[in-house]
Amino acid sequence: ATMKITLFFCAGAIYVNLHKENISELNGIGKVMPWTMAAFTIGSLGLAGIPPINGFISKWFLGVGALQANMSIALIILVLSGLLNAGYFFPIIHRAFFREGKNLEGHKEASLLMVLPIVITAFLSLLFGLFPDLFFNFFTTAVNISNSVLGGFLR
Repeated sequence: ATMKITLFFCAGAIYVNLHKENISELNGIGKVMPWTMAAFTIGSLGLAGIPPINGFISKWFLGVGALQANMSIALIILVLSGLLNAGYFFPIIHRAFFREGKNLEGHKEASLLMVLPIVITAFLSLLFGLFPDLFFNFFTTAVNISNSVLGGFLR
C-alpha cells in the first residue's frame, strides 16, 4: 500500500506543479522534481518486486506460498505481474532522468507540504523492505493478543 500511495502522491504533485497529464510529457522531470521522482522510482521498484523495497517481501512470501501449495500458475502470474509493472514504470523513470525535457524552465520541486508525505511513504516502503521482521513481529503480536482477547472467535 505504501508503494501505491507514493505513486498516487507523485502523480498529484506532478499534476499540481507542472500540469502534466501524459507520460510523453515527463521527459526531464527528474531534474526539475528530484525528490518526487526519486520517490516515484522507489514506489515503482517496489511494485515490480525489486529488493530492497517492501514489494519484494510481499512477492517473495506469495511466491513461497504458491510453491508450497504446488500452485505454479500463481507463481507464474506473480512473476508476470512484476514484469508488467517493470515494463510500465521503468520507461517513465527513464524519461524522467535520462531524456531532455521541454518547457520545464522556471519550474521547480513541489512545495514541502506536497513533497514531505511523498518522501515519508517512499521511506516507509524502503524501511518495510529492509526490516520486515520488525513489522511482522508487531503484527504477529497484535494477532496473538486479539486471538487471546476474542478467544479465537475470528478463526
